[in-house]
Amino acid sequence: MKNKEPLILVVVVAFTLLTYWLVEPYAHSQMHKHVESENFAYADLPALSKSGDVANGKDLVTGAGGCTGCHSIEKEGLPAAMDALTAAQSYGVNPPDLGEAGVVYNEKFLADLIKNPAHALKVEHKFDASKGQMHPMVPFYGAGGDIDQEVADMVAYLKSIAVSQDELTPKMAYDNACGRCHAMRYENWTQLGNKPEFKFEKESLAYDIQVLEYQEALTKYMGKLPPDLSMYFRSRSEHFLSTFIENPQAHLKGTAMPRVGVTEEAAHKVLEHLADSADTKRHERESVGANVMIYIVIFAIFALLWKKQVWKDLH
Repeated sequence: MKNKEPLILVVVVAFTLLTYWLVEPYAHSQMHKHVESENFAYADLPALSKSGDVANGKDLVTGAGGCTGCHSIEKEGLPAAMDALTAAQSYGVNPPDLGEAGVVYNEKFLADLIKNPAHALKVEHKFDASKGQMHPMVPFYGAGGDIDQEVADMVAYLKSIAVSQDELTPKMAYDNACGRCHAMRYENWTQLGNKPEFKFEKESLAYDIQVLEYQEALTKYMGKLPPDLSMYFRSRSEHFLSTFIENPQAHLKGTAMPRVGVTEEAAHKVLEHLADSADTKRHERESVGANVMIYIVIFAIFALLWKKQVWKDLH
């Protein structure tokens, strides 16, 4: 055979595809168990059996339910009882603002979280009430009426004050579901929020000290400091991240990370925020990708024609 280049190309491509489609997936399957998504259905949690009353839910959340003793609802004019650092030092982590809880979190998860936090979060291995290991969030035992109705009312109220799913931005979803434990340094995000611009260095250092103190409290609560998520979208697959958010115990049994309980839509927005953080030029790159591929194809055609013209007398 005079021209062996096509044969060599075929062999190289064949071995590359063999490695990519067979060897690498097999190795990955042996090292990392595949976890199927449950589509954020939370089948282990009971569905709400009652229709909620928003007005009564508001009275419970802001009154007898005791929610605003720890949680803020800024959009309703209800600030947090203590600052984020003091809250973390008291509870282990700063309780989230409840303004968007009704759109970020699944309603079944919210209902179970109100009644049995450790069960909803899947951290009963860490907080075993029978051994006196109580979760920092106090369960709601009812306000004198039908507890299922009262919980449904509270969930209805939280859903009524939240923005719509279309109005929920990726950053809002991340901040609410993940941002109180995970920093994102490439987004200038700390567990206390976005780091402000300070005029004086001593003010910046004072803020950094507060972050370190928050992280110290968080580490004591979780067992280790939750990782910075700036580059996680590039180091983990989207499927892994999605199923890990859905049920951390399925990937890492015994982990201290709680189940987040977000809706499927909110999870997609969290992943979108992670993707944007890990690759700030992603949208720009994707927009020019098609033009680059067209250029490569045209260039390859001309290169092939030129090669045939130059080499035609040498074979």
